[in-house]
Amino acid sequence: MAMSSTPTLFQRYMNGSLVLQIIVGIVCGVILASISPSAGQSAGILGGFFVKALKGIAPVLVFLLVVASIANHKKNQQTHIKPVLVLYILGTLIAAVTAVMFSFAFPSELNLIATDLSRAAPRGIGEVLHTLVFNMVDNPVNALVNGNYIGILTWAIVIGIGLRQATDTTKALLQNLADGITTVVGFVIRLAPFGVFGLVANTIATTGFEALFSYSHLLAVLVGAMLFIALVTNPLLVFLATRQNPYPLVFQCLKSSGITAFFTRSSAANIPVNMALCEKLGLDEDTYSVSIPLGATVNMAGAAITITVLTLAAVNTLGIPVDMGTAILLSIIAAVSAGGSSGVAGGSLLLIPLACSLFNIPNDIAMQVVAVGFIIGVLQDSAETALNSSTDVLFTAAACRRV
Repeated sequence: MAMSSTPTLFQRYMNGSLVLQIIVGIVCGVILASISPSAGQSAGILGGFFVKALKGIAPVLVFLLVVASIANHKKNQQTHIKPVLVLYILGTLIAAVTAVMFSFAFPSELNLIATDLSRAAPRGIGEVLHTLVFNMVDNPVNALVNGNYIGILTWAIVIGIGLRQATDTTKALLQNLADGITTVVGFVIRLAPFGVFGLVANTIATTGFEALFSYSHLLAVLVGAMLFIALVTNPLLVFLATRQNPYPLVFQCLKSSGITAFFTRSSAANIPVNMALCEKLGLDEDTYSVSIPLGATVNMAGAAITITVLTLAAVNTLGIPVDMGTAILLSIIAAVSAGGSSGVAGGSLLLIPLACSLFNIPNDIAMQVVAVGFIIGVLQDSAETALNSSTDVLFTAAACRRV
């Protein structure tokens, strides 16, 4: 009996509620940081280990899932990829426009050190698009190592198409590899309570609650826009596609996908959770096996909101006038840029300088805006990822059930 007690405890943990375990981790992290800030900073090693593991395995997961799915796709088999892509694009564009509306209605300002604004913009949209195009044909090994998801996705699609003529044994091997990596990622995600404990303890011990409180208005605008997308515009798009009450599906996606994505802060790492939810919903496997990894890379409504709101906050701070035409242009740039953002924590923040360049804001000020994003990232990036990842399943389900 004594020998079986440890496996039973392990099984209870593995089969327990991940959400409840994460909440316990958050509470313990807050308590530890409050009692002993030095111990809270030391606990950050657990958070660093968790994030590092996610970043390490997520690119391999995306690559193998897409390759295996395309290679095993049967000719003349009906899928719903096109309507999913349409929903991804519409959702991201609507999110960017919504962010402009929220920023105009509730203008935010930042604590920035202004410098000479007469200098030329650091980088134009042409240069950034040039970089994105060349990232598509990056060395596939280099893309995996550096987490270049655009390159990973491009090569996965090409290699998957090339393997369509492979033998059934090879295709089965690819699928087994994809299933095996999915299992590994699932195990890493089960470590989330410990990782979240370390991240929360280290964040509070290092910055304290004051850093978040000082940007409470900015956070309210960001999270408010994301909630509006999650609870108003996304359900409307789903209703237009399915002609059914969208809210049962919306709430199920937010509960089963959004909560775990909120704490893992990685759309790519949340892929196994989304795949399991799609299976539970009875969706077409040939569709979701491609749309979910694809969505983790290009469906970035939350990222579009982050880029737009933070950029317009910098614009308001510097007193730069903005007309509606420029704001709409910003929405388009934010949506396009969001599609190229990384599928890991904080990926959208690094695209803020691109949007700032539209207003001739120098790079040193743009990077100050990025720094603000990292300060509030404990909430901003979590909410952004929860919206992005849960929407992947939501739009996939809507496309599969469309009338």
